[in-house]
Parts: sequence; structure tokens; C-alpha cells
Amino acid sequence: MGQHNRSRLFTLPQRGGEKMIYAFNEYEERCRFDAFCKVVLRHEAIDYFRELRRQRKRGIQFNTLSQHEMDRLCTLDDYPSDSFVFTAFGYDLHIRDELVAGAFATLPEQEQKILILHCVLELADGEIGGFVGMSRSAVQRHRTKTLSELRKNLESKGAKT
Repeated sequence: MGQHNRSRLFTLPQRGGEKMIYAFNEYEERCRFDAFCKVVLRHEAIDYFRELRRQRKRGIQFNTLSQHEMDRLCTLDDYPSDSFVFTAFGYDLHIRDELVAGAFATLPEQEQKILILHCVLELADGEIGGFVGMSRSAVQRHRTKTLSELRKNLESKGAKT
């Protein structure tokens, strides 16, 4: 029991070179440490709740998002087996929709090449003409005619289903 009440002596410097001696027993030390810990924990809790409040102000609930914003948050896995691939001059056009791929497959090879270069590389008609050996105006005529035929073909198939 005498050990718990044993005092420690601390010498603290004072102004004018005088020294003052304080005696703290272990109970007083524990009380001071306890008070210090409570202050630290209180400030940690304040910081925690401040951060929660900041997150609540900045956060948005999913049910308040529009469909367009929700679509931007999602991602789709892209597997080669999920699309039909058409190739021209080493460039691939991937078409996911089976109906569109079927309509595209019925096109003549020349028109497929023109559309692949137009859609994949986004080349101008003159540049496409250099690849397929046609004039710019001929490429433009083929492209617009082919796209129009595709549109009509898909609209007629869409009306049947």
C-alpha cells in the first residue's frame, strides 16, 4: 500500500534561477493522464462527426440520381463473343445487336468496307476512296445509299417483330 502513495519529486525551473519542487503521487498522475486522454478522445470524436457531416453534405443518394447519371456510374463487360465482328483492311467493326449485324452481313463487300472505314476510323470520303479505289463522290454516294438501305431494312424488320 505504501508503494501506491509514494510521491515523485519533480524539479521545475522558475524565473530568476530559483527552483520549485512539486510532489505528485501516482494517483494525481493517473488523474492527469485520464483527463488528457479524455480531451484527446473528445477531439477525435469532434473530427469524426465533422467528417461525417461533410460527407453527408457532399454525398448524393442513389435514389435521387437521374437515369442518365446512373448509367454513367455503371460499366459493362465487353466480351468478344457478345458481338459480331466485320473486318476490312485490318480494322474491326464490332456490332452487338444481332438484328443490325444480320442486316450488315447482307450488304455487298464493297459497301461493308466503306462503312467499316467510315465508322471505325472516321475517315472522310476522300480518304476512304484512297483505300477502296473510288472517287470521293462515289464513296459518298455508296455510303449514303447503303446507310439508307440499312435503315429501311432495320425499320421493316423492327415493324415485323
